[in-house]
Amino acid sequence: MVGIGWIPIEKENALSLKDMGVRAARMALEDAGVEMIDALYASNMLGSELQGQKHIGAMLADGLGLFGIEALQVDATSASGAAALRAAWLSVASGASDFALAVGVEKMGSTEDATPILARGLNQEEEKGETMVTIVSRLMDLYFKNAMRSGVSEEAMREGFAHFAVNSHQNGMRNPDAFLKKELSLESAMNARVIQGPLRLSDCSPVCDGSAAVLLCASGMAGSFSDHPVQLSASSCATDRFTVGRRRDPLVLSASFHSVEKAYRQAGITPRDIDFFEVHDAFSIMAVLSLEACGFAERGKGWRAGTEGTIYPGGKLPLSTFGGLKSRGHPVGATALYQACEIVRQLRGQAGPNQVEGKTALMQSIGGAGTTILTHIFQR
Repeated sequence: MVGIGWIPIEKENALSLKDMGVRAARMALEDAGVEMIDALYASNMLGSELQGQKHIGAMLADGLGLFGIEALQVDATSASGAAALRAAWLSVASGASDFALAVGVEKMGSTEDATPILARGLNQEEEKGETMVTIVSRLMDLYFKNAMRSGVSEEAMREGFAHFAVNSHQNGMRNPDAFLKKELSLESAMNARVIQGPLRLSDCSPVCDGSAAVLLCASGMAGSFSDHPVQLSASSCATDRFTVGRRRDPLVLSASFHSVEKAYRQAGITPRDIDFFEVHDAFSIMAVLSLEACGFAERGKGWRAGTEGTIYPGGKLPLSTFGGLKSRGHPVGATALYQACEIVRQLRGQAGPNQVEGKTALMQSIGGAGTTILTHIFQR
């Protein structure tokens, strides 16, 4: 990984979808001092619905003046950015490309309510009428009830979950490009407006606009284009039953487990080797379930990582070091590529006040309600 680029996340960016993507892509190319590439993989979820635009890969290649290259659009709903990154990784690893660019772009902040459109990532035959919020709230309610049956108080659970939001906001306050740069106290997070069941506003990420890009090249070439290249040591993908109600246990992110196990094997490491984790915290319950699936917490106890301080900077496993989806923002098609840029900045030692220690990072991206999950491992 020799080039990264991103634009600040905003509620509504005045640029067009094309211009946003081109700006981030050019920054990544300039970061590496590269003018020509072999392949471009664009990630976007909502462009066809909100901007009436398909064929975004070719659109961005044209905007960059890169004619004759391979340019494709990749879609895995809210994990689309990770899917584009995987496509670029596969292209370079296979020898098909010397340089491959993954660029994500999304304009969703101008929409009053993107919830019905995001719900199209669910099973429209069996979950029609459901939304991500209704499904996630039921998962969180089931998680709470299971813990309370074992003697844990509701207050303790609420506090544990609230720490995930507090950590994200503290980190986002130090990120000038984050969307929600505002302090969130533990008390405010615990008493935030109830959305449904135990799910509160503090458990949810915001709707916004953004674009980010990452340039990959073959490892043997990297030193010629960067003084501090970061190795993408593993890329994997796994799926679960499409309909949440058909899963054997809805509180086990099976796709997360299978994806991360494949990634650990590819990189030749274990969970103990991970120094920080860019988790997909679109909802706090999904972050907690990811911790459990990835081997960082026992089943039903992932929430304790908040209470115990594990997830904060200086903790055993810092999460969301630039604010995560909760504070930095979640422009769905671009989200994973923002996370990738942030990991590269950490491993380059360029994270400024957000810098944490470590040489190995994990990134996991969730498409839909845990249906498609991609895992990437980065190493200095």
